[in-house]
Amino acid sequence: MAQTPLPALLDEYVEPTWSSRLGYVGRLLWRDKSGMLGLAIFLAIVLVAIFAKQLAPHDPTEQNLSVAKQPPAWHEEGSWDHPLGADNLGRDTLSRIIYGTRVSLTVGFFGVLIALTLGLMGGLLAGYLGGRVDSIIMAAVNIILTVPYLVLVVVIAAILGRSLLNVIWIFGLTDSPVFVRVTRAEVMRIRETGYVESAISIGAPTWRILLDHILPNLVGPLITLATIEMSAMIFYEAGLSFLGLSVPPSVPSWGNMLTLGRGFLMTGQTWLAIYPGVAIAITALGMNLLGDWLRDVLDPRLRRARK
Repeated sequence: MAQTPLPALLDEYVEPTWSSRLGYVGRLLWRDKSGMLGLAIFLAIVLVAIFAKQLAPHDPTEQNLSVAKQPPAWHEEGSWDHPLGADNLGRDTLSRIIYGTRVSLTVGFFGVLIALTLGLMGGLLAGYLGGRVDSIIMAAVNIILTVPYLVLVVVIAAILGRSLLNVIWIFGLTDSPVFVRVTRAEVMRIRETGYVESAISIGAPTWRILLDHILPNLVGPLITLATIEMSAMIFYEAGLSFLGLSVPPSVPSWGNMLTLGRGFLMTGQTWLAIYPGVAIAITALGMNLLGDWLRDVLDPRLRRARK
């Protein structure tokens, strides 16, 4: 049986288009119901944050003492004007939860962006150059990681004060060592592959090897890690708010609502703490499901194992 010459096979090869690639990803998503659920939850939360002003029935900071501690609408004393009730100052709970998505997503997204940027630069230099550069970078990373994460965050937050910008920088800086270690490990593995050694042997400059051969192979692991860390940062921000070290009390955030609701759990106004807690749990569930799906899609070995 005659074999097709290699040049003819190369001539027949067609570069996949963006539409075909998106279609392939869409088919993978359709087969993974948990991934679809995670993506739906994530998109819903993003849309709520974007259109918070249009969706919220009231101003989240507006006080109306005549409806203070009003229960949800399905209770006997409730009203559909405040579907999820009102807090001790008469502020609408639903409106504050809706606006709280902005704080959580802002902290999660920009915190991960800072951590990813710093971790990528440090991991690339440590993993590819090695030697003294690797020793210095990893020594700094190990010193940071020896301190319990929550303790480190609380101490820095207490020093810098309550501010949304401070919280973003705190999470970005303290979470970057995780990205450094993952990036360094992947770079050290990729550096030993044949195509990188070939590029080095023909005298390709370091910047081209990093950008063309190593960086594209880091996309999968780093996107998956970023998704998981974004979910974790939403939890941490709520924890800092609970401790009174995140955004000011006047800013509607889920952590501030939990702090307020804790004081009324024993008096029967449980909705003040339950609903922001449910919002945090749903957001974390969506991010984790989406992260699991991205990991399977971006790693062919895991996708084949799942089949």
